[in-house]
Amino acid sequence: MLRKGLTGFLLALTLQGYSAWAEEPVQGDDYVSYIELKPFVANFSSEGPLRFVKCEISIQVSSPDAHHAVNYHLPQIRNDIVFLLSAQSEEALASVEAQQALSRKALKNVQDILQAEEGEAFINDLFFTSLVIQ
Repeated sequence: MLRKGLTGFLLALTLQGYSAWAEEPVQGDDYVSYIELKPFVANFSSEGPLRFVKCEISIQVSSPDAHHAVNYHLPQIRNDIVFLLSAQSEEALASVEAQQALSRKALKNVQDILQAEEGEAFINDLFFTSLVIQ
């Protein structure tokens, strides 16, 4: 009898722990998520041979709604980032400071898209996780 009771008790604890683990995380001010975009490849030219830039970008969002909005408008976001990259000169990609300025431009660009489409800018930050110029 004790064995059945102990087995039932352990099973109940296991199931209770599993249901707590399977629940969605509590949404609040602490929510942070990153959306990693597929790599971008764009050509640019600065009075000379054609050059290429390849970069990987991660976008930081602070709510599930922001995550959904970015994913929903991803084709337009990718399009505008490719055009932004294509419009750069070699000087705009050569130094760390110039790359940080480009990151701020890309962030503003994505925020403007989301503001126009969703009524809210949604994203907190945008990071170049990789940037190669050839």
